[in-house]
Amino acid sequence: MSVERWVFGYGSLMWRPGFEFVERQSATLHGRRRAFCIYSVHHRGTYERPGLVLGLAPGGAVRGAAYRVAEEHWPATYEYLREREQPTETYVEAKANIRLANGHRVETLVFLSDVHHPQWAGALSLERQAELIAGAHGLSGRNVDYLRDLVAHLCEMGMHDQAMEKLLGMVEARELAAR
Repeated sequence: MSVERWVFGYGSLMWRPGFEFVERQSATLHGRRRAFCIYSVHHRGTYERPGLVLGLAPGGAVRGAAYRVAEEHWPATYEYLREREQPTETYVEAKANIRLANGHRVETLVFLSDVHHPQWAGALSLERQAELIAGAHGLSGRNVDYLRDLVAHLCEMGMHDQAMEKLLGMVEARELAAR
């Protein structure tokens, strides 16, 4: 009997998983919350001008997407995720139990924020988040585009995050004023 392999995404994995999967469902992880709590010096910023990326900060609950991966694709998927999610080792690889949209609970691979890592930004005010995101860019593009994609895809999934929507408005206003 094969083991079911699941991956939980709460940020860009929701709209750009980048790996083959058998099934995708909305899912909820309890005990963690989606937050711009990681300084990005790779994907959405640089060491000279850090941006911010999402992490799973302690507390609350977060809705995201869960992907079931076929056993034969797991080694390649796992390797891909380690390379994608760990360029500067800002996350702690963990297993967590999530609740799928169909009510079932499954164990999933998840990357949690490492609160002891130097890139841990912690709980920043929305104003400070907007200041860091506005104008930042890295290897994966502009930081504001990452935030814009997040808000759009949360809306597509029926999840309206008022704080993220407000943050996007603040960042766009800053970028417009800087032109």
